[in-house]
Amino acid sequence: MKARVTVTLKSGVLDPQGKAIEGALKALGIEGVASVRQGKVFDVEIPGTDRRTAEAALSEAAERLLANTVIEDYRVEFV
Repeated sequence: MKARVTVTLKSGVLDPQGKAIEGALKALGIEGVASVRQGKVFDVEIPGTDRRTAEAALSEAAERLLANTVIEDYRVEFV
């Protein structure tokens, strides 16, 4: 089973890398970008076919390792 864990900064948390990317896009002449928020994506293959068990395992991985849950949110989706 393939899954994707997407980790992003929580709303309201300052994102200096996103701001730098936003400025670089404007410097490249790319107009109409209102804001940029950066994040991390983890593509994970997990054995088995039970989505509930897989989602629980991936949520635990995100809580304990992949995300800093004080300042980051995460989302688990199956692809």
